[in-house]
Amino acid sequence: MPVIEYGSLKINVDDEGYLVNFNDWNEQVACALAEREGVEELTKEKLDILKFIREYYRKYNFFPILNAVCKNVHQPKNCINEQFMDPLQAWKLAGLPKPSEDIVNIIEYGQTPT
Repeated sequence: MPVIEYGSLKINVDDEGYLVNFNDWNEQVACALAEREGVEELTKEKLDILKFIREYYRKYNFFPILNAVCKNVHQPKNCINEQFMDPLQAWKLAGLPKPSEDIVNIIEYGQTPT
């Protein structure tokens, strides 16, 4: 299992960079994951998005509708795309477990495979 070292932190991730333990996430872990993904800076706006995604996932065991994220963190309705470019990257930085192929299709294409 790969380990990311970030300052004094050692973070367990899977082979694709997804956090192994959901409960290991905090803002510092998010910064380490972001650095690994090539995201330059986790601004307050980006962290607000990640925190909302985590709480929604914790409550419903699913990724929220993207427009709902932006509305709930009081940002423009395209905030996910403006802040991250890729909702799957936001999923990873939020420390959620690796999504199934069906979830990837829903997030990327808005539909389930036929």
